[in-house]
Amino acid sequence: MKTYTVEEINNILEGELIGSTEKKIEGPEQLEKAQENHITFIGNSKYSKLWADAKACVAIVDKKVKVESQEGRAIIIVNNADLAMAKVLELFDPGYPVLDEEIHQTAVVHETAILGKSCKIGANCYVGKNVVLGNGVVMYPNVTVMDDTTIGDGTIMWSGTVIRERTEIGAGCIFHINSSIGADGFGFRPREDGMGLAKIPQIGNVVIGNGVEIGANSSVDRGKFSSTIIGDGCKIDNMVQIGHNSVMGRSCIMAGASGLAGSVTLGDGVIIGGSASIKDHTTIHSGATVGAGSGVIADVKAGTTVLGYPAQEARQMLKQWVAMRKLAR
Repeated sequence: MKTYTVEEINNILEGELIGSTEKKIEGPEQLEKAQENHITFIGNSKYSKLWADAKACVAIVDKKVKVESQEGRAIIIVNNADLAMAKVLELFDPGYPVLDEEIHQTAVVHETAILGKSCKIGANCYVGKNVVLGNGVVMYPNVTVMDDTTIGDGTIMWSGTVIRERTEIGAGCIFHINSSIGADGFGFRPREDGMGLAKIPQIGNVVIGNGVEIGANSSVDRGKFSSTIIGDGCKIDNMVQIGHNSVMGRSCIMAGASGLAGSVTLGDGVIIGGSASIKDHTTIHSGATVGAGSGVIADVKAGTTVLGYPAQEARQMLKQWVAMRKLAR
């Protein structure tokens, strides 16, 4: 079991250490559940009153929050408690499961596939024709990578992930359980004879940059033509839908159950809240934020926050909600 002194942790965090404790820190835990050998964190003033009765021996405290020191316990003042706690979590991270074999005997790897150094391919995986895997790629059991796909160094694919043909994936990406990359886009039109729907062929692909993380049960559909593009550093939560020919800039965030319809464009650093939906052919410019549950049906200016359904500039929407409450009275 890993243990650290408060001084060792503070050396890593480079914070301001107030007080001391002789206890060895055995792990991090949230404030209400922490025991006497735990380190916890306080990032919001509404939790500061809980510190007096908490059992943790150390608390990481955001500099904007006032917390009194306690005898026999220590606090570490930092600029950002969330980022500091991330460093602590890395210290105690037990790591991913290790695959014992480079290629499991039940895996199927096509003879034309090119594998980089130190790749790991788990049980019942499939690697198709002309696939290229970079160095250190990990495929946990039951992953499928179809023909002509390229995957960059250090990318990890968890069980159930399916990567369709001709996908291009950068380095250092993570695909969580049952993520779907490159399925057909949703393209149908009524038939001229009125007998049902005609399927529109989807012949494009998906291009994913470096350092992208895609959550469990999320889908990125291939382009109808050209590519659906996910920019470097984007982070996509669980159960997210990204429609065909959408383009995401760098370092965008999409929270759970949100979705982009076809041909949506996001600039850099866009944040999409949970369960928000974005209409097709809409552009959300760099630095904009879409509140949870909102429905965007028109372009959003750079740096703007929008709320509601249909989504409007946040202050305007809040005024409308206040007015509606007054009418109800």
